Amino acid sequence: MSLLDPLYYAVSWVVVFFHNLLSGIFGENSGASWSLAIVGLVVVIRILLIPLFVKQIKSQRALTALQPQMKAIQNKFKDDRQKQSEELMKLYKDHKTNPLASCFPILAQAPIFFALFRVLNGLGDTPPRGFGVLEGETELLSSAANAKFFGAPISETFLGTDSMTVRIVTVFLIAFMSASTFTTQRQLMVKGMPKMDSKNNMMLQQQKIMLYLFPVIFAVSGVNFPVGVLIYWSTTNLWTWGQQYYVIKRNPTPGSPAFEELQKKKAAKLGLTPEELEELNNPKKTNTSDEQKQIGQRQQPKKKKKKKN
Repeated sequence: MSLLDPLYYAVSWVVVFFHNLLSGIFGENSGASWSLAIVGLVVVIRILLIPLFVKQIKSQRALTALQPQMKAIQNKFKDDRQKQSEELMKLYKDHKTNPLASCFPILAQAPIFFALFRVLNGLGDTPPRGFGVLEGETELLSSAANAKFFGAPISETFLGTDSMTVRIVTVFLIAFMSASTFTTQRQLMVKGMPKMDSKNNMMLQQQKIMLYLFPVIFAVSGVNFPVGVLIYWSTTNLWTWGQQYYVIKRNPTPGSPAFEELQKKKAAKLGLTPEELEELNNPKKTNTSDEQKQIGQRQQPKKKKKKKN
């Protein structure tokens, strides 16, 4: 028994559960029921990952707030890379944040991704084999092995077939997967992040690397993925885009373009300028200004009253 067998069992159980749920609508041997069952797996996994997503958002915003301190450390130890890294790690530790937090959802899904890859690869064997609840279920295995997504079996890969239909479908899914990864990351950089100086900015450099590196990785490795795995990853990318769009629109990072747009809309509704709205939302700042005015007035020399003759 492999250590990963429980994971294989869990993945296959969720897929079969949704397949049985949908088979009454599309039919037991329908490719639509199996394809949508994989989408159902995405929904379950992404709901479970919501706490991790929230942690990712908090960590990203904490890093944004630390940018001035990070830049100061980089300037102070620009000739000593080791000391610079040590001080930055200490800063992250003191503020309980992590510069790699944006990668956590992807890393957390990696075992699920691998498990689904193994399950679907097993379906492509002759005879088909499976893991967990699929093991020994001849009719279920046969149904899953013959399930098709727009004419392409969900267990087939681009490199593992001569079928033009399979290659067209896989190329489309790989292109969508890469494009959605790029669009999601660009959405974060353009709308969701405060404007920063790109010079010696580790966070911005990291985001730029992710912007171009991840789509390339998906495009290159996608030719080895079964169609079902490509459906899974394309769906999870779509979920990520929508989830991020909602957060950027409803609860944007302070200082980001999306935050400024939201402030302008709120100010327009109240008939105020963005500056007046900011003062309204920060009464301490207004009070401080009033106190400074009062102090200044007290410090001014009192005018002597003219004596009446």
